[in-house]
Amino acid sequence: MESWPAPNVPELPGAGLPLHLHDTAGGQVRPTTPGSTARMYVCGITPYDATHLGHAATYVTFDLVYRAWLDAGHEVHYVQNVTDVDDPLLERAAATGADWATLAARQTELYRRDMTALRVLPPRHFVGAIEAIPEVGRLVEVLRGKGATYDVDGDVYFPVGADPRFGSVAHLDRPRMIELFAERGGDPSRPGKKDPLDCLLWQAERPGEPSWDSPSGKGRPGWHIECVAIALQHLGPGFDVQGGGSDLAFPHHEMCAAEAQVATGSYPFARAYVHAGMIGLDGEKMSKSKGNLVLVSRLRESGVEPMAIRLALLSTHYRADRDWTDAMLAAGTARVQRWRAAVSRPDGPDATATLAEVRARLADDLDTPGALAAVDAWCAVQESDGGSDMAAPGLVSRAVDALLGITL
Repeated sequence: MESWPAPNVPELPGAGLPLHLHDTAGGQVRPTTPGSTARMYVCGITPYDATHLGHAATYVTFDLVYRAWLDAGHEVHYVQNVTDVDDPLLERAAATGADWATLAARQTELYRRDMTALRVLPPRHFVGAIEAIPEVGRLVEVLRGKGATYDVDGDVYFPVGADPRFGSVAHLDRPRMIELFAERGGDPSRPGKKDPLDCLLWQAERPGEPSWDSPSGKGRPGWHIECVAIALQHLGPGFDVQGGGSDLAFPHHEMCAAEAQVATGSYPFARAYVHAGMIGLDGEKMSKSKGNLVLVSRLRESGVEPMAIRLALLSTHYRADRDWTDAMLAAGTARVQRWRAAVSRPDGPDATATLAEVRARLADDLDTPGALAAVDAWCAVQESDGGSDMAAPGLVSRAVDALLGITL
């Protein structure tokens, strides 16, 4: 599957600081310690209702991780999937009378255009679930060989008890896990399962639904094993960050970790699990089921500049659940205009400390409000006293481009 064009990332003097991120599994902010190449897997979209602001907030967050690692001197091996066959996609296609494959392709292309507009750096591997089916089939057989599968009416399940560390990502008690599993695509009440939390690896062919050949028979992959197969194929175990929205901590990332750790016999699947907060509207979580989505494409079509959207998303901390408001977007629009006016002057106050502060704020668990405040402070001096450093406006412009993804 094709990714999207990469924006230019300007070079900056010096180097960034080691990046610290909040690890859900560890329950604290910890340093990331990648080698020369930092490895990151971020769970992608199921391609319908793309790209809503919850998506945008998540992928802008991990774009900052990418940029911070680049600035610190690492190469970055970034992988993202597209769940281009799954129950919600098939249900949407059936409800609208669309061909499911056409719907997926159209929405994936819309997502690419939105990511390009928001200047999100593309993954090295952008992989559809359908592309990964051969690897999924192989991985299910690996689990079968380890005694970590069982059948229910032809469907293949993974027993979560096969991983003694199951539960160590999200740290939820069993009743809460069962509750969330039911809400987020699981089937805890299905008869024949050994444990309500056991998860689907391979679903046998259903009438009228797409299916593919595999060692387990015709069918299609479960949700979690798709990401495990793609991540292991392209990154291997023990990669630096698995990322996504906070609603993926359980069950998705918990199940991914368990399946991968049993399949490979190695721990951990990911060295850190990093989660972005939810975006709400009018006090409610923004979601497909509630019908209250704000789409990036619709904002762009109405004349909203993508950099204003990006700045609005960066104005609050990535881990915070927050509401999208007209005031937030207006502030983003005003900020990008103010920054552009400040860097358009031929000289200005020295920006060396500004660059250092932006780097320091981002290295501290992506403190974007602090990073924006540092640039605002430079602009305030520029507006009041100015300065005589002819290199300063260009340095600020390159810094916000390279580190924040904002082109001025």
